[in-house]
Amino acid sequence: MHVPDGFIDAPVSAVAGVVAAGAVAVALRGARRELDERTAPLAGLVAAFVFAVQMLNFPVAAGTSGHLLGGALAAILVGPWTGVLCLAVVLLMQGILFADGGLTALGVNITVMGVVTTVVAYAVFRGLARVLPRTRRSTTVAAFVAALLSVPAAAVAFTAIYAVGGTTDVPVGKVLTAMVGVHVLIGVGEAAITALTVGAVIAVRPDLVHGARGLAAPLKLRVDGALVDVPATPAAPAAARSTRTVWATGLAAALVLAGFVSFYASANPDGLEKVAADKGIDEKVQEHGAADSPLADYGVKDVGDARLSGGLAGVIGVGVTVAVGSGVFWAVRRRRTPEAPEARTAESV
Repeated sequence: MHVPDGFIDAPVSAVAGVVAAGAVAVALRGARRELDERTAPLAGLVAAFVFAVQMLNFPVAAGTSGHLLGGALAAILVGPWTGVLCLAVVLLMQGILFADGGLTALGVNITVMGVVTTVVAYAVFRGLARVLPRTRRSTTVAAFVAALLSVPAAAVAFTAIYAVGGTTDVPVGKVLTAMVGVHVLIGVGEAAITALTVGAVIAVRPDLVHGARGLAAPLKLRVDGALVDVPATPAAPAAARSTRTVWATGLAAALVLAGFVSFYASANPDGLEKVAADKGIDEKVQEHGAADSPLADYGVKDVGDARLSGGLAGVIGVGVTVAVGSGVFWAVRRRRTPEAPEARTAESV
């Protein structure tokens, strides 16, 4: 659903840019409360993983494909504020390096794909978490539903922006019907990917999943016939090694997906591209400002072999995204206001 330059006029694109910048600024403050020593590096990994999976377009229907948006996945894994930052990093890398999503439309893309999907998904997820049993299966189901609804919500958001600043004269009702219709189908794929990923991480380290915190019951000891909580202890070396294993496994998966599996992705246009072509929204599309990038269109310039070119571009994209993302999240983490021991103790109970 990457909006190119020319779909939305300059004034509305500028307003969307201000909205996106404001959302990122708020997210930077909120992420300080979500990030700690364990989750800061994982947040960079989540950004890289979203980048990799977005390269895997899957067929939907009638010559249309879809790809992960990632807002739900990021919000559930690392928190809604950090999730917005993850998507902002991904969209920025895609726009600058790979000419994917217009540069003047960057604010539109961050607002629609980053902010709307994350906010809607996390609101739905938390609502379901309040009424469903606190189990791994229920958490995975909540992740599925949240991701499913976040994609058509993004389609509605794009249509609303198009209604105000669209550069072509296409009836908004037709755009809305087409966008929501195809993105409901894409949402099913989004939901499946999100649920599988969240479920896999919960099965290994539920404590690393923001949306599953508190899922595992605290350890208790029986003392004189009564159950008492196990005293808190510093993180064991084994736990640290386990976190590194999760990080390394996730990075390896992202590299394989972007560097190898992406070659087999569907070549059909995605939902927005298909609707734009069918309805005439793309009549005034503009050439991307980074069209001359050596990585434009997810290929390495001057590398003739298509499989090698795309694979190298994917690996470079994952590497750059994890590096930039990790740097951003470590910087945010370092600016976190130290908490009093009493507050940390109360939060952990």
